[in-house]
Parts: sequence; C-alpha cells; structure tokens
Amino acid sequence: MNYRITHRTTYHYSSPVAVSHHAARLRPRDTDTQRCLEFSLSFDPEPDLLTEHTDSFGNQVSCFSVQKLHTHFEVISRSFVSLMPVLQPDPLQTPPWEAVAAMFRDPVPVDLLDPCQFAFGSPLLVPEMPLRDFALPSFTKGRPILAATADLCRRIHREFAFDPKATTISTPLNEVLEKKRGVCQDFAHLAIASLRAMGLPARYISGYLRTHPPAGKPRLQGVDASHAWASSFVPGFGWVDFDPTNNCFTSLDHITVATGRDFSDVSPVRGIITGGGRHTVGVGVDVEPVGS
Repeated sequence: MNYRITHRTTYHYSSPVAVSHHAARLRPRDTDTQRCLEFSLSFDPEPDLLTEHTDSFGNQVSCFSVQKLHTHFEVISRSFVSLMPVLQPDPLQTPPWEAVAAMFRDPVPVDLLDPCQFAFGSPLLVPEMPLRDFALPSFTKGRPILAATADLCRRIHREFAFDPKATTISTPLNEVLEKKRGVCQDFAHLAIASLRAMGLPARYISGYLRTHPPAGKPRLQGVDASHAWASSFVPGFGWVDFDPTNNCFTSLDHITVATGRDFSDVSPVRGIITGGGRHTVGVGVDVEPVGS
C-alpha cells in the first residue's frame, strides 16, 4: 500500500514575532515494513536557517529559524510512503510476561540494552503503583506477554471514552486514569506507563492513521488524523505496535513517523518565539492512498 501524505501546521500570532525557532519530526521512518520514498518541507515565510539531524531514537529532526518579523508561520510536509503487511507473532506463543520482565532487571544482557531504555520512567510518564494496579487484571500469572498486552489494549478501549475536550497535551496521566476520558495520546501513554509499571519495555509511536469514509461516500480531504499508539517488546521477535484507541494491532492504515519514550520525544512541531502575543495553531493532515 502506498500513500501520499500532506501535513500542514499553521501558527497565527496576535502581534509580530521577532524570532522563532522550531524543531519538527515529520519525516516518516524507514522500518522493516515501511519506506519513505519521498519527503519535502515547505515554509511560509522561508526560514533563515534550516538544519537536519537524527536524534537518539533514530528520528529525523528538521530545525529551522525565522529571524524576521512575522505574524504567521506555516510548515507543510509532503511524503510518499510505501507499506508492506505487518507480520505479527501469535500472542499465545509469546513468552510469559514475568519471564520478559526478568530480562530487564540488572544485569541486563548487552543485546537488550536498546529496549531496556524504554522500561523506565520518562519526562511525561512515571510508572506509579495505580498504573500497576490498573494493569494487573491483564497480567495474570504465566500469561503470554502479547496476550496480556492485547487484553490491556481491549480494556483501555472498553473502559475509556474518546473525548477531545477532556484533556490537553499537559493533562497528567493520573487525571486521565481518574476521568477515564481522553484522546489517542492519552491512551498510548496509559498503555505504555502500565506496561512499564509491570517492568516491561514500551515505547510511544507518533504517525498517521488512514480513515475510511462511510460506504458510498467520497473520501474528504484533510480529515485524516495525526495519531499515536504504543509498542511492546517481545523477545525473539522485536517490537509489536498496538493501537489502544482502536483496539487493534497496527495495520496498513498506520504510518509511523517517530518513536520515543513519550510524546515529549516525538512532538511533530515544537518551538519557541520572541513576541507574538496570543497565538492559535491549526493542524491538517491528508493521507491519500495511491495503490500498491
């Protein structure tokens, strides 16, 4: 499956901005089942400085600076991505979750040092006891890790309501757990922190989700979503991505952009400005299938 993706982020300021600095993680990653064949960025106004580097998680980061007065700023990324089917292990044939957790206690084998970094707390996530209590019904004694993870995914989908007005980017996870409402970022964070509370590695994935119009209706432009999901490490197989918002393992509808410990590592566009007064941010995503 191939996709053309357009991601538009627009800032409007109530007073002029003298200088703005931004960092963007917008280029879809290359993985075993995904290839980014084309990628470009365009800007309005054009930045005075543009650099690129790869961060410690393997994400491409574009850094740009506008050093002239401006009252709006827009960055548009355009990508052409090819996806192959994702092969998933049989959840019932994966190791018991306790055996996996034991692998990430000192001393950790050298070949597990990379996933080990995702077994601990991170800037936005602390694996506290309430999260362990929430996870425990899924992680019964001897249960295969991927079967337990799938059950956790189902419970989040069943017990939590999708509500864009219930949370913001800064809403703490304990409030999400209490209100049982939130959005994809919250549900991904909840799944990740719950796994870590059980001593298991889990990482955050940002990307895009292709949406499907109702039967007989045309696909509308700009209604696809910037999305977030989670990933669980399965020894002998690797990382397995799952989407608690939609209660599924990832498929050809999920396009991976960036990977990190939590949202703070993978924010699509973030920045700092001098001046600007009040500001508004608009984001639009279009995921267009173009055949296989």
